[in-house]
Amino acid sequence: MQQVVDTATLLLDERPAVLLAAVLALLAVLWSASWRWTRTVVTIAHEGGHALVAVLAGRGLTGIRLHADTSGLTVSTGARRGPGLVFTFLGGYPAPSLLGLGGAALVAADRAALMLWIAIALLVATLVHVRNIYGGFAVLATGALVGAVAWWGEPRLQEGFAAALCWFLLFGGVRAVRELQRSRRYAGASDADMLAGLTRVPRGMWVLLFGLLAAAAAIVAAWVLLFT
Repeated sequence: MQQVVDTATLLLDERPAVLLAAVLALLAVLWSASWRWTRTVVTIAHEGGHALVAVLAGRGLTGIRLHADTSGLTVSTGARRGPGLVFTFLGGYPAPSLLGLGGAALVAADRAALMLWIAIALLVATLVHVRNIYGGFAVLATGALVGAVAWWGEPRLQEGFAAALCWFLLFGGVRAVRELQRSRRYAGASDADMLAGLTRVPRGMWVLLFGLLAAAAAIVAAWVLLFT
């Protein structure tokens, strides 16, 4: 017990901004009122993951749509079956967690500003492919906030904001998978359902895989941010 207390005290002394960022991000994800407003950031990362994998798999990217109910849709062209389409559907749910993990590595290396500018570049690349008004507004608003911190923020603010964004993507990635597991809102049309239809691997196995990836990314990122 004393060792736990000593470790917590040490972290409070050495990483106060990172710990505060974690608390704020966790509250934003757990509090339903804030989650309804901020979940779109996770959706942007999710649909961006689909889009990136589709392009890497050689599929044509038609566009991305983001909706006010925090759902999204990425449309690609190409074969209706095969590994390219499987990987495209697979790329959505892990994307927020992997982005959070990559960002955490940069924050831990004292490259918070670089992490923010990379986030802006990814948002710009996403905006080019957005095909609806709400989606464009959501991406622009997110980019404006990140850009303001990257351009005008002091180093300490940049570090705290970058850490909070990483934590939010990590925690949000876990909650998004939990919602997928619990909800039948998109029964038959979710990524897990599509993957089940393409591969004959049960829907539940895909949800379990998404959950394991999200949890692993959060654990590794927490270690990187707090102990390296």
